[in-house]
Amino acid sequence: MNSKNLINNEKDELIHNKLKNKFENIKSNYFLQKLFNNIQKKTSLEIIKYNKNIQQKLNININTYKEYSEMYSSIEIEIIPHENKYGKFINIYNKKEEAYYNIYFDNNKEIIKRGYLNKEEKVKIIKIIISYQVKSFYYLFSECDCIKSIYFKKFHRNNIINMSGIFNECSSLEEINFSNFNTDNVINMSFIFSNCTSLKEIDVSNFNAINVKDMSYMFRYCSLLEKINLSSFNTNNINNMKGMFKGCKSLKEINLSNFKTNKVTNMDEMFLECSSLIEIDLSNFETNNVINMSCMFSDCSSLEKINLSNFNTNKVIDMSCMFSGCSALKEIDLHNFNFNNITHKSYMFNNCSNELKMKIKERFKNLVE
Repeated sequence: MNSKNLINNEKDELIHNKLKNKFENIKSNYFLQKLFNNIQKKTSLEIIKYNKNIQQKLNININTYKEYSEMYSSIEIEIIPHENKYGKFINIYNKKEEAYYNIYFDNNKEIIKRGYLNKEEKVKIIKIIISYQVKSFYYLFSECDCIKSIYFKKFHRNNIINMSGIFNECSSLEEINFSNFNTDNVINMSFIFSNCTSLKEIDVSNFNAINVKDMSYMFRYCSLLEKINLSSFNTNNINNMKGMFKGCKSLKEINLSNFKTNKVTNMDEMFLECSSLIEIDLSNFETNNVINMSCMFSDCSSLEKINLSNFNTNKVIDMSCMFSGCSALKEIDLHNFNFNNITHKSYMFNNCSNELKMKIKERFKNLVE
């Protein structure tokens, strides 16, 4: 490396450290409000990459800031709002997570405080750039029911650790493009798509879930969801799958053949109310550490076949309502099941067919009420 490059690298590093320290000191809600200018165009909302308030507060050069932003703040999200629906489109500040988002909006303090779109604006596209110090997407778009489409256009950072509830209750959301999404260090994916009642398809095939521990309620009540690609999911470290597919009433099949579940302790309500599922192959599931299986398949009313041949239930305490409402299930193989530690087994086969109950009762007298 020549001396000129070495000097440039050292200069870049100094700029980076200087800006990082200054940006990390932005801790007031008041200053966050100061980041917003008057809307220049009535047809769109744009991101503040730079303005005089920031220059004055941080005493930095505009060109340096722009260069820095491109290098270190390279998460860009594009949103298409629903044409006939207005409302909150992002949670600007979350005190609990210390999360800050630089978004062009309006300098009206009351509007900023509420985080709502102005109904008079003819908004077509909203662009958002996430500040480099943000490590959490905790409930970022939660309850933003005016969003129709979200596209993660640029995502060249790997410091995001929390995605919990990011799209929770985005009831108008029809499309999410994750093609550039980076989940390398994400630990929490709970409630991500919970109550996304307009989503019919979700492609998370490029998700790296190697560090994820919690996927509870991940797809809960995605009632129109018909197709989901989980083929590349690495679930080696997951310990919580509670209610993961709960209420996915339109889902007819789920391929979980690559799932590793040896660390999972909770499968409570995992497939509860998946009323369109006809068959589930869980032959690769390892359940050595599972404690709770209550309501796991409850109200899977179309389920005709289920493979539980590899289930180990030595540590399971709760199996109450496990198969309750599985009215189409004619046969189930429980020969590997160990019921020695079960303390809750009430209504395990409630509302199942008499044919199935008779078969279970012949072998396990105390399981059928």
